[in-house]
Amino acid sequence: MQTRKLGNSDMNITPVGYGAWAIGGAGWDFAWGAQDDLDSIAAIYRSLELGVNWIDTAAVYGMGHSEEVVARALKGWRGPRPYVFTKCVMRWDEKGRVTMVFKPDSIRRECEDSLRRLQVDVVDLYQVHWPPEDNGPGLEEAWQTLAALQKEGKVHWIGVSNFDAPQIKRAQKIAPVTLAQTQPGIPRAQSFKKSPTSRTPQSRSGTIPTYAGRGRDRLDAAASRSYGRNRRCAEREASRRSDACRRSQADSERHCRD
Repeated sequence: MQTRKLGNSDMNITPVGYGAWAIGGAGWDFAWGAQDDLDSIAAIYRSLELGVNWIDTAAVYGMGHSEEVVARALKGWRGPRPYVFTKCVMRWDEKGRVTMVFKPDSIRRECEDSLRRLQVDVVDLYQVHWPPEDNGPGLEEAWQTLAALQKEGKVHWIGVSNFDAPQIKRAQKIAPVTLAQTQPGIPRAQSFKKSPTSRTPQSRSGTIPTYAGRGRDRLDAAASRSYGRNRRCAEREASRRSDACRRSQADSERHCRD
């Protein structure tokens, strides 16, 4: 699969990435329903086999569970390591209710939690998941924090998600936006591409990918044809570990009887 340079970064990514929203499972405000983790891992493996080289997740997906599933998948993956993108500012309570928090100390805690769940030392690309509902100064506060995390080496690159063109411009006054993620067909993305700032060096540093893309039915059909093999692979790995555990336990019991 061909790759393209992502904005001002040193990453060359495939045109299609693996979106890890649904694999977070049930029990929170924006869930897609219950998921089987082995199914999720099999789907990740298949996408990587087909050449996809980046995974897009978020702390809020499944209240951290999506990041944990991604970490499990990558731990068992034997091919080239994909880039891992995640997001911040969406916090949850014990009932799965989600609110947005843009304070620096909250974002820093989120970053540390994501690093732990993903089992990595650095996030390849860290994103502000949504702008403030009131379009207020929380935008600048959050973006300044991401810029600081980048300088500190906690994250390699920084981006935004669901921002409109004026909001992207506000962020760019503080630090370059490597990625501005949005949904297809939304005027905000087109207006950013055609805006005067798209001709400036700083604006050229950004890339605008989309999520929930068109043609999902065709992608689902293609994926379903090869899903079974990867599901069986994930099951075999889980079975192998279980068998090894049982053999170890049996050996220990025989040793005790002897």
